[in-house]
Amino acid sequence: MKAERPPAAASGIVERWRLLRGLKADYTGTMQQLHARHGDAVYMRLGPVRSYCFAHPELVREVLVEKGASFIRWRRAMEVFSRAHGQSVLITEGTPWQRQRRMLQPVFAPKRFEAYAQQMAATGAAGLDALVIAPDGRLDFEQAMTRLTMDVILRTMFGSHAPADAAAVGDAVRVLGHAAMREMFLPFAVPQWVPLPWRRASRRALARLDALIGGVIAQRRARPHEPAGPDDLLAMLMAATDEEGDGAGLADHEVRDQCMTMFLAGHETTASALTWWGWAMAAHPDVAARAAAEVDAVLAGRPPGHADLARLPWLGQTLKETLRLWPPAAGLFTREAIEDVRIGDWLLPAGALAVTTPYVMHRDPRWFPEPERFDPERFAPERAAQLPRGAYLPFGVGPRVCIGNNFALMEMVLLAALMLQRFQFALPAGAPPPRPSLNVSLRPAQRLELVLRRR
Repeated sequence: MKAERPPAAASGIVERWRLLRGLKADYTGTMQQLHARHGDAVYMRLGPVRSYCFAHPELVREVLVEKGASFIRWRRAMEVFSRAHGQSVLITEGTPWQRQRRMLQPVFAPKRFEAYAQQMAATGAAGLDALVIAPDGRLDFEQAMTRLTMDVILRTMFGSHAPADAAAVGDAVRVLGHAAMREMFLPFAVPQWVPLPWRRASRRALARLDALIGGVIAQRRARPHEPAGPDDLLAMLMAATDEEGDGAGLADHEVRDQCMTMFLAGHETTASALTWWGWAMAAHPDVAARAAAEVDAVLAGRPPGHADLARLPWLGQTLKETLRLWPPAAGLFTREAIEDVRIGDWLLPAGALAVTTPYVMHRDPRWFPEPERFDPERFAPERAAQLPRGAYLPFGVGPRVCIGNNFALMEMVLLAALMLQRFQFALPAGAPPPRPSLNVSLRPAQRLELVLRRR
């Protein structure tokens, strides 16, 4: 039997300070270094926080699946996120979470996906056709993907479209992400009335998002007699009842909270994934050419639909490989023990954190040989079936797996197919590979431009 604690990442005060600075500056890179140095289990103590960082699929499944009842989401992080998300399905625990999950599940029922796919394809095609590309082909690709996925989620969720100030809304989302990461890396919780440097900008950003979401909800409530589309997420939320519980519906503030989470999670993570996918297509023209040929053969110029997802296996593999190398939720699967619990050989006391970093696990050569190489063949059915359970988890695993994961995957495939029908991707001359930066979602640290040529 091993000791109760794995190897420590840092022991002295100076080492701990350096570790904290490293995590703030480059969370994913620092976590990679720690696991490379110490193995599948690493112990960190930063101030009062005791963290056990696990990077083996069996240990991760113990935390998130087999012994998931011994954990809740990290309370500090949920407190930070709740300032934007309220008490949505992302934040709550226990009975409130179970009630919300039940009420939201019909929104993501498979029978609705054909209608969602039609909306996504129509909105995506219009957005791509309206792109303003410079004469030399350059495009701020990250900004374009943010606008596109924002338009898709608003169209699908509200029957609306991205606002005229979509770029400002995207900036507000990034401001909130930066602020959230800074708050979580404070050595202790600081009351909101303390004027920390980023808080004023964060409040302005949240006000902008509240105005967007609140405004669309208010418009819908102002026309209650207009027929809502049967697959409009907002209409379903307003009509949802807890049939297995007390039969009650969602209160106004609950509708707001769920809509905010769907908007933020629904466009931000998809935009992140498509941004990285676009760069991968530009950097690997042979992979892109095969994907484009598949799209041309299957679709023959028509818009993609839900039934086409199974007919575009190579395109799906390029997106799965993108999610492996650059998972949008690259390091946020942190759980807090609510009781003493043994994970593998380690006894975690109540209050300790169990940290899982998908970015680290997805680049482990034991499960993914030559892990830095972009290789969609990894996700050919026969090879994917050999992966250990828990080695690949872009949307999490266990009871708290992302409720919209199938929705997001469908959106990615449909939008990627639409792009391949219209464009060839290339890298700007001399452009270095983008450096990942974790600010809630994994984004390029610098502005990402690509060259798009219309086919």
